[in-house]
Amino acid sequence: MAAIHPKPESPQQAGRFWRFAPLALVLAAIGAVFATGVHRSFTFDTFVRYQAWLQDLVDAHGPAMLGLYGLIYVAAVTLSLPASAFLTAIGGYLFGWPLGGVTANLAATLGATNIFLIARSSLGRPLLERAGARIQGLAAGFRKQSFLYLLSLRLIPVVPFWLTNLAAAFFGMRLRPYVLATQLGMLPASFAFALAGSGLDEIIAKHHRQRAECLALGRGDCPIDFNASSLLTPELMTALALLGILALIPIALKQWRRREASRS
Repeated sequence: MAAIHPKPESPQQAGRFWRFAPLALVLAAIGAVFATGVHRSFTFDTFVRYQAWLQDLVDAHGPAMLGLYGLIYVAAVTLSLPASAFLTAIGGYLFGWPLGGVTANLAATLGATNIFLIARSSLGRPLLERAGARIQGLAAGFRKQSFLYLLSLRLIPVVPFWLTNLAAAFFGMRLRPYVLATQLGMLPASFAFALAGSGLDEIIAKHHRQRAECLALGRGDCPIDFNASSLLTPELMTALALLGILALIPIALKQWRRREASRS
């Protein structure tokens, strides 16, 4: 009886596997994070409970803790967890706002680049290849002004961070302008949250008093309700919005000149 040999895997099948493998790993990691409840650790209540312990570790092992903080930040952004503001504020508190802001900005850029590359290789190109002429025309238009478009979206975060990453990947934005626009666009918010986080001592003391008063009343559940985004003042948010509007001015001017040229 002749031996049955398995059919060898074609190069096309192997390429498809490696193209979708990173996306599958990210989706599996996201599922594991939410299944185990790890995402619930990114809360101000958890930080307050372990604040003194974390500060002791930073004092004893500063560089190692900074590296660990950066890795956690990169992983959180790569998995699209809504924890950037919280992590940036904590970085400003633990490491000081200059170092915390720089580290948060670099980690956020690296995490965003990870998800951009994964989405572009796994989904972006196949979707664009199957898209109609209208969508491909929109993608071409986005690529022409991609840097300024993305810069304005980073400065004015009206679109969710993860959705901006996917849009840039789907519309075929090149890697270098993506990284540069992401890093520059997030600099103001990174330093703003880090600066606000560096002054958390007073807020932590206030919440410790509130928790003690709550426990004194005999209540068993006394969580600390705090959102890192509340650290940003309306004045600071207005300044960030103005930066985004300024970034859009070159796009508006170029569009106006193009229209004027077409009329003449």
